[in-house]
Parts: sequence; C-alpha cells; structure tokens
Amino acid sequence: MSDDPASDESVSKAAGDDDRSAAAGGADAPASDDFEAELARARDLLDGDNIDAVHVGVVRDGEVDTTFAQRTDDDPEGAGLRALALLAAHVRLVAGEAGVEPSTVAGDAATLAGQVEQIPTDTEQIPDE
Repeated sequence: MSDDPASDESVSKAAGDDDRSAAAGGADAPASDDFEAELARARDLLDGDNIDAVHVGVVRDGEVDTTFAQRTDDDPEGAGLRALALLAAHVRLVAGEAGVEPSTVAGDAATLAGQVEQIPTDTEQIPDE
C-alpha cells in the first residue's frame, strides 16, 4: 500500500469497480435493479475470510447504522492507512454518484463531521447547510 491512500491500487480498483458496476446497469435500468445488483455485490465482497478491513454503512427507514473493523495484528502501523484508504474509496464513490469532484465530497464530509458530536443515527440528525 502506498503512502497516498487516494492513489492506492486497492482504492483505485474499488472506485473503478463501482464505476463499472454503475455503468453495467445502463441508463435505462430501473433504480431498483441497480440497487439489487450493488447489494449483491456488497454481499459478495463480504463473503470470505481474507478481508483485512471493512466499513459498512446502512440506512434503513431513515436510521443510519455503521460499523468499521480491521485486522491489525500483523501490521499495526498500517491500520490508519487502511482506514483512510476505505474512506478515500467511499469519497470517490459518493463523488461519482453525485457528479462532483472527490475534493468537494471530502470537504463537505469534513464540515459535517465537525458539526456533529457523534455519528448521526438518523438522517434527520444531519445538520442543514
């Protein structure tokens, strides 16, 4: 893994996979088909024993739930870098979905993080701009 998580091969691969899977649905595919395909892809990604780190967020009925875990026993110095690489992949994914630059999403996320004392558990707890 490189010193720059945003340029890391795994981040680039993850973002590229997301772009390809979004494009695979096509412009005419129903949103529910795209959602089901991405949900199946997420389940496939979680299947297996060789995962070193995972960050999962779910919104259900307006409630936000998230979890993060990583193995650090063999590389405790890389723990922060893996967490940043996952964050960078998520920022790129959101930016692609929104059609904006990753720096815009990262700035908005940093602003939001600074405005909340804890991770919101409900979408109504997210402050307005």
